[in-house]
Amino acid sequence: MACSRFEYVKLFESHDRLLPGCWAVIRLDGRCFTSFAKKHSFRKPNDERALNLSNAAAKQVLKTFDNHLVLAYGQSDEYSFVLKRESNLFSRRESKILSTVVSMFTSVYVLMWSKFMDVELQEPPTFDGRIVLYPLTCHLRDYLSWRQADTHVNNLFNTAFWALVDQDGKSLKEAEKLLKGTNSKEKNELLFSQFGINYNNEPQMFRKGSLIIRRPGNEGYEFPKRRRVDQPSNEDHKGTTYLVDMQKDLAPSDDDYHVLHTDIIKDDFWKQHHYLLWPPDDSPPRIRKT
Repeated sequence: MACSRFEYVKLFESHDRLLPGCWAVIRLDGRCFTSFAKKHSFRKPNDERALNLSNAAAKQVLKTFDNHLVLAYGQSDEYSFVLKRESNLFSRRESKILSTVVSMFTSVYVLMWSKFMDVELQEPPTFDGRIVLYPLTCHLRDYLSWRQADTHVNNLFNTAFWALVDQDGKSLKEAEKLLKGTNSKEKNELLFSQFGINYNNEPQMFRKGSLIIRRPGNEGYEFPKRRRVDQPSNEDHKGTTYLVDMQKDLAPSDDDYHVLHTDIIKDDFWKQHHYLLWPPDDSPPRIRKT
C-alpha cells in the first residue's frame, strides 16, 4: 500500500525516541499481583519459587538483548533493566523498547511457570512498565540503591508482619496496627525477642533482591582470582586493560549470566565490577547519528 492515498495516516504517528547518551531504566511491575499471588497460594512473606521464576524471565530478556542491556535488578514482582547509554536498540524508540521487553518478560514468565511453581496457572499474569532516563552514572547508581533500600524496608516489614499473623495469631489489621510507626530497630527487636528470628540470617535474596549480570569473557567457570578486562574504546578514550577481582559469589552456571544477591549500595561491588557502567561520567559516549 506504499504511496497510496491512505498513506497519510502515518502522519498521526508520534516520535518517541529516548534522549541519546543517557542510561535508560526499563522498570516492570506486576499488575494486581496481590490478588494474583493470593489466587496462586504464594508463600508469605516470600515465595522463593516465584522469585526464581522472575529471575529466569529476566535472565532471558538479558540474553535476548545481550548487546544492549547492562544488568537487571529485581525484587518481589518488579524488575528493572538497564539499557546502555550508547545503545541504539530499535533506534531508541521508547514505545517499541518498552512493549518488547514487557511482552517478552511476561511470555517467559508464563512459559516457565510449571518449571518453578507447583500450582496450576489459573489466570494470565500481567505487568506494566515505564522507562526513566538518567543522564549520569551517579543517578543510575542512586536509582539502583533506592530499589535495594526499598527491598530491605519492605522485606523487614513483611517478615515481622507475617510472623505476627502466622506465629502469634494476630489478624491482618492487628499486625498492621502493631507495626505502624515502628522503625527498623524496633522491628528487628520484635522479631528476635518474640520469635527468635535474627533478620540478618534471612536469605540474601529476600533482603537484598536479585542482581543479574553477565560475567566478562566467554571462558568456562575456572575463574582466576584476578583477570584482565579490556574496556571498549572510542575516539576520545583509548581501550584500557584493567585487573578485576572476580566476585566470590559468582556461582557455576551453564551460561554467562549470574544471579547475585549482594550489596549494590556501597562502592565495593562497583569497584570490583566497574566495567559494567562504562564509560564513566567524565567520558560520556559519543552520540551516533541515526
